[in-house]
Amino acid sequence: MEYARFAHVEVDLGAIRHNVAALKGLTSPGTLFMAVVKADAYGHGAAAVARAALESGANRLGVATLAEAIELRDAGISSELQLLSEPPPAAIPHILDHSLITAITTRDFALELGRLASSRGVDARFHLKIDTGMNRVGVRAEDAVEFTAALRGLSGIAHEGTFTHFATADAPGDWDFERQMQRFTSALLKMRDEGLDPGIVHAANSAATILHPESHLHMVRCGIAIYGLHPAGSTYGAIDLRPAMSVKARVTFVKRLAMGDGVSYGLTWRAAAPTVIATLPLGYADGVHRVLSNNMEVLLGGIRCPQVGRVCMDQFMVEVPRGLRVAHGDEAVLVGSQGPESITMDELATSAGTINYEMACAFGMRMGRTYI
Repeated sequence: MEYARFAHVEVDLGAIRHNVAALKGLTSPGTLFMAVVKADAYGHGAAAVARAALESGANRLGVATLAEAIELRDAGISSELQLLSEPPPAAIPHILDHSLITAITTRDFALELGRLASSRGVDARFHLKIDTGMNRVGVRAEDAVEFTAALRGLSGIAHEGTFTHFATADAPGDWDFERQMQRFTSALLKMRDEGLDPGIVHAANSAATILHPESHLHMVRCGIAIYGLHPAGSTYGAIDLRPAMSVKARVTFVKRLAMGDGVSYGLTWRAAAPTVIATLPLGYADGVHRVLSNNMEVLLGGIRCPQVGRVCMDQFMVEVPRGLRVAHGDEAVLVGSQGPESITMDELATSAGTINYEMACAFGMRMGRTYI
């Protein structure tokens, strides 16, 4: 339903395919590729992105929650599907029902997973998460051998892989990245010395995939980069990524203001001279953060137009430059290109004081999507 509400997100699946292929091209033959499609594929639509990524050579998919995994299964996605965090024990029956691979970080969860899987006569695959310094979740690196050995005798579970996550992979030459890599390598070596097979070993996120080939190991896990967004300034120039998301709207109202007239809640902006204001039908409930009020631009007629007044929940206003004719139904672009001009997700994120990850996810909250 394109423009059913005069505002939508447009996703270029060709860009997704290009980005997956470009990222895979950085890895050695045989290296597995996980496309991370959590958070509804960072606002791009999980099912459509998953299919495009798999068509382009992704070997499996990664998600954060059980609900995300079930949504993909219900959409007919039958590929290997992995939970990147350990869910609550109540999720275990559903993990088994949908043939999911789960992360394990606690012994209690492992015991319950094994018990329920054994009662069904199956082995549930898991990946052990090792905390090498990010201090979020995971078994401490120094405890990995003991933890893994304790699971070895349990029935109903199969140790398919071992992974960690980097905190500073986007900072070339960073000492903390090197320390995390060393901790992970040491933990794996000790496991193997004890006759414990870590299985599929993986650590590289998007930044590490682009900047640190030594971290590719058996598999890479790419999220933000498959959407054509760079994880950091350090990756620009290292790979050709094509942004997949554009954000577009149509003008719903045009009116003239007299000098001194104010706009929106609090009247934080007033016309310095007679001017024209155009209203667009999206706001902070759609991902246009309120902090962007009086601090962003949109494209109308291929020209940058300043947003004025406070961003509302469902609408915001822009000032139309003198000489530009704007009418009801004209297309505006918040992210993307129009004529000779472009506004990137990074530009908008910088204005909002945040990162492109958050902006992309937010735009997927309630606007419809079209795919090209």
